[in-house]
Amino acid sequence: MQRTSRIYSIFILAAIMLASFSLSAQSMSKDYRKMTITRVIDAPAERVWEALVGDYGEISNFSPFIYTSDYVSGSLKGAVGVERKCSFNAKGSRWTKERIAELDNENMVMKNVIIDAQKFPLDLDNSFAIYSVVDNGDGTSTAGYEFSFRTKPAFMGGMAASSFKSSLNETLIGLDHYLATGEHVTGGSANAKKVLKDYKQAGEYGDFKYRLVKMEGAAK
Repeated sequence: MQRTSRIYSIFILAAIMLASFSLSAQSMSKDYRKMTITRVIDAPAERVWEALVGDYGEISNFSPFIYTSDYVSGSLKGAVGVERKCSFNAKGSRWTKERIAELDNENMVMKNVIIDAQKFPLDLDNSFAIYSVVDNGDGTSTAGYEFSFRTKPAFMGGMAASSFKSSLNETLIGLDHYLATGEHVTGGSANAKKVLKDYKQAGEYGDFKYRLVKMEGAAK
């Protein structure tokens, strides 16, 4: 009788724990995170905007994480509706397809959406980035990514945030170096590794501003 009672108690406890986990997961699934990364680039705003958005399909020129990038729609210039595919490994088995959803060339603001992805734990309906460039008035500019994202499963959000923080900062480092030298900082290349190492040794790797907030509801 006592053994039966203990087994029953275990079942009750397991049910309570499962219910608690389910409620927690449902609560987490309603959240998304908004990350903002900005970095001063040693180039005029127009040049930064041209590389970041005008040459939309050529992001592999300066991103240390993107092995190849190509226009999907046949366009050769960044414009609303233009799509690109970015591969994040040498095999091309980890990739994203992205589209320019909104574009304001005058104020240098662009909304980039992920329309398909392979091996990325993202809820695509609640993940997008806002690109921006601000003229600092001294020959430099501030380039930024505001990345809103929800992971799938939801509990991976915290782990993903750390990875996204590094990749966005290092992409802006690659952009800074590319505009200064013309050298490509392509994913998997020896130069990409060298550039990041040089910025760390010079104490410039951490020269960026970062903010992460948790939001409720659908990403917008």
